[in-house]
Amino acid sequence: MQRLATQYRVATQYEGFDGETVSVPEKTLRSVLTALGADVTDDDAAQRSLAERETAPWRTLLPPVLVTEVGAAASVPVTFDDGDTVRVRLWHEDDPDEVWELRPAQGTAPEMRRVDGTSRQRVAHALPGGLPLGWYRLEATTGSGESAEIDVAVTPQRLSTTDRLRRSRHWGYMAQLYSVVSSRSWGVGDLSDLASLAAVSGVQGADYVLINPLHAAEPVPPVEPSPYLPSSRRFFNPLYLRVADVAELPYLRPADREVVDRLAAIERKAVLDPSTIDRDSAFAAKLKTLELLYTVRRSPHRQQQLEAFVAQDGQPLQDFALWCALREELGEDSPLWEGDAASPESPYAREARSRLRHRINFHVWLQWLLDNQLEAAQRAAHRAGMDIGVVHDLAVGVHKHGADAWALQDVMAQGVSVGAPADMYNQLGQDWSQPPWDPQKLAEAGYRPWRQMMGSIFRHSGGVRIDHVAGLFRLWWIPDGNKASDGTYVYYDHEAMVGVLALEAELAGVIVVGEDLGTVEDSVREYLEGKGVLGTSILWFEMDGDMPLDPSRYRELCMASVNTHDLPPTAGYLEGVQLELREKLGLLARSPEEEREDARRQLETFFTAVADAGYLPHGEESGQVEKIEALYRYLCDAPSLLLNVPLVDAVGEKRIQNQPGTSDEYPNWRVPLADSDGRPVMLENLPRMERVNKLVDVVNEALGTHRRDPKVTSRAPKQPEHRDIADPFRAATPES
Repeated sequence: MQRLATQYRVATQYEGFDGETVSVPEKTLRSVLTALGADVTDDDAAQRSLAERETAPWRTLLPPVLVTEVGAAASVPVTFDDGDTVRVRLWHEDDPDEVWELRPAQGTAPEMRRVDGTSRQRVAHALPGGLPLGWYRLEATTGSGESAEIDVAVTPQRLSTTDRLRRSRHWGYMAQLYSVVSSRSWGVGDLSDLASLAAVSGVQGADYVLINPLHAAEPVPPVEPSPYLPSSRRFFNPLYLRVADVAELPYLRPADREVVDRLAAIERKAVLDPSTIDRDSAFAAKLKTLELLYTVRRSPHRQQQLEAFVAQDGQPLQDFALWCALREELGEDSPLWEGDAASPESPYAREARSRLRHRINFHVWLQWLLDNQLEAAQRAAHRAGMDIGVVHDLAVGVHKHGADAWALQDVMAQGVSVGAPADMYNQLGQDWSQPPWDPQKLAEAGYRPWRQMMGSIFRHSGGVRIDHVAGLFRLWWIPDGNKASDGTYVYYDHEAMVGVLALEAELAGVIVVGEDLGTVEDSVREYLEGKGVLGTSILWFEMDGDMPLDPSRYRELCMASVNTHDLPPTAGYLEGVQLELREKLGLLARSPEEEREDARRQLETFFTAVADAGYLPHGEESGQVEKIEALYRYLCDAPSLLLNVPLVDAVGEKRIQNQPGTSDEYPNWRVPLADSDGRPVMLENLPRMERVNKLVDVVNEALGTHRRDPKVTSRAPKQPEHRDIADPFRAATPES
């Protein structure tokens, strides 16, 4: 069992949060190995599985995939019968006409092994030197007729996009987009609001806007409020569409337009409620409107654009849209999900591709609209002078009953979920109820699902933040039925995972930030830094023993911030709102008095350091606004290339966006943006808010950045904006 676990890269022991070595129980090992496809029903079966695991690579002509670095001397092992011949060819996936013939690597002797009564030889074939970055296809064919074809990724040694940042330091807003509303929003912040936020902040001097994940949720209300528990990470959430920006809106029938206007009036009033965001109401209204808009026939050039988008996204888009249509038809709890509709290739699903074609096309159309509006937001960012633009957030996983778990089940492990081991804050560990990638099956798929996910996010963005980036190295697997603490680590081929990520980022010209907070091995941070992946620093977490770490000692390749979405805004943190909430919810680990005294000492320690740096007067009580501005001056002393200014800090919001350890006890991810007095903040008012402008000026002065002239800000080539004013060509039927 120990040897088999090692073969599958499953940890048999690990270091606990207290520094002690924890041995993984045999029961947990057996469950995890079973999820990885090993037969461990008894010791004899485990012995056979071990032998099979060691022998399997000798039965295949080629490895499942090859990931190498540009400039490296790389070779591919080719395994075939002794006495047979083999031909190995390589070509770029976009240029199949130029083919390289691969020869055995010089100075390497064939390996020999007898498998299933046959003598097999393994010969390393050298890849051509000087291959540029990109994706290639490699084919091997033997004289006896055996053949195989695999993907080859030539990845960057280091992201040039990160090194380009070193010309200057950059700041940007960090925002929960759904909470950032304007007078034109329908209950939630949308992609047009994102474009406006980019335009406003670009003129203020920002170079990026970091937003929450925009991943797809359920196709109909009710929807999961957490953006970190999505249905799909490959596709986007129609909740964020701006209905008024859909080109077909002016051509609605008068009666349909009246319906839309009534819905708009209701949902626009919702933005004036500072208490709670009602996603379900907003999404229901948008879906109703979008269904009406879908009946308007598109002009020829928009139809061509839609068809090009459909062709570009291919089968994954069709499978996602099929899941949406089936989810509408069956509901979440239908037994058909376990039987007839259990996969995209099940009989029920195949039949539904035709029967539900109209609804499938509707969900495809929604993704096309999202693509259009995402493109517009990134274009607005560049036109406002931003060097980076929109930075998306990638959640660590997906809902176990969602679209990705259904469509990608062939590369996901069954019978386990992802979480975190016990730590000093969560003695029972954490179970995130998310199915993990199966490392072997993902490799056998050529990492295409991972690649497609990155390509979708990078298409119209300036970068990505990878939540729990250590998950590219190892993940905590919890067998179904176990406590969250009764799991173990499963290791991934991090060179391949990070290599594919870096290749897609380099080809798209975007930056990559890894959220590497908490218990992360030093080797992980060192590897990512070597690749040019930025890390994350949070002011309150950067300590040198019992004292705050001097910002001058922060990492350069880093995105630094005062707080995160799991902490209160700084104004609330200074008032201790987190303690009041945790006491109310019964989440305090110690007495309220001890917690408050500890928080007081922490703040006193930090503000002493801030005063020592010359940003606050010693021995005098400063106001809250002055303290927050001083904290940002202090943080700006860090050499970190990126500095976040949470929008909640700029406007004076105090409420927590997410209280870890709660679900329905607190309205997580449903808190609208409000100022220090609890009044809703409208996006169009941001440029005129004194508190916002003072903090912006503080950051610009400290970083040496500056406000921009809106007339000369564009960093992107100007392109004409096309507005569809052609005849609407009304559809004779909804199918059209």
